[in-house]
Amino acid sequence: MPVFIIIIVLSISLYIFYKVKEFRVKAPYEKRWTKSKANIALGVFIGVFGLNRLFINESTYDLVIGSVFLVLGLINVYMGYKAYKYFLPLAVEENQRSES
Repeated sequence: MPVFIIIIVLSISLYIFYKVKEFRVKAPYEKRWTKSKANIALGVFIGVFGLNRLFINESTYDLVIGSVFLVLGLINVYMGYKAYKYFLPLAVEENQRSES
């Protein structure tokens, strides 16, 4: 499906963007916050790739691989979101301290 392909390309592009941004950031909490955004984008990539695999072919092999990718992607998005929520206030506080 073309929608899945667009989401796959967009999410891998965001992953690469945030990984490059992570290497450029010097502040430790902001670095971890950016890393969590990269993990969310990677999870979306893996999950949508699994969904795409489920809809393309319907053999047993494709169903198993697609299901595994979908579960791994959802876990990655969940863990990335938890890290994002945890590091966001710390990164904001760190940014405010550096501006003062």
